Amino acid sequence: MELNIKKVLVPIDFSDYSKSALRYAVNFAKIFKAEIFLIYVVEPIIYPPDFSMGQIAIPAVTTEFDERAKEELTKLAKTEIPGEIKVTTIIKTGKPFVEIIETASESDIDIIIIATHGHSGVEHILFGSTAEKVVRKAPCPVLTLREPVKGFLFKEEIKKTKG
Repeated sequence: MELNIKKVLVPIDFSDYSKSALRYAVNFAKIFKAEIFLIYVVEPIIYPPDFSMGQIAIPAVTTEFDERAKEELTKLAKTEIPGEIKVTTIIKTGKPFVEIIETASESDIDIIIIATHGHSGVEHILFGSTAEKVVRKAPCPVLTLREPVKGFLFKEEIKKTKG
């Protein structure tokens, strides 16, 4: 069996965890000469049900978030991904794990590299984990990373070990 990885999907939420996963994915993409797909999912702002109208999302606010997210994602791609790696940025609105899984299917992704935030206890019970749901339902292999990433040094850490 030969590994043929050409498309790597990296979900980003702008946390340090997800930025570390992106750095890992960049090195992964270099080895396989793969393209990186960066996805950020904007969760719609849903207001509690009003007796007359039911739950409503506010589209104007979501559009503003989409624009800011697009700018931030583009900036992150420029600073973290070297020019020789092809990158596609994707902004979606919805439940993160659903949008990540759909994007993986639609874009014929070979592997998803996702950070886990390490929630535990009550927080984990209440929210579950996006990474966990992606692992269970993804149409392709999923590599989950938690801090610290073993066997992998970032530029800052390499400088510390040398100097």
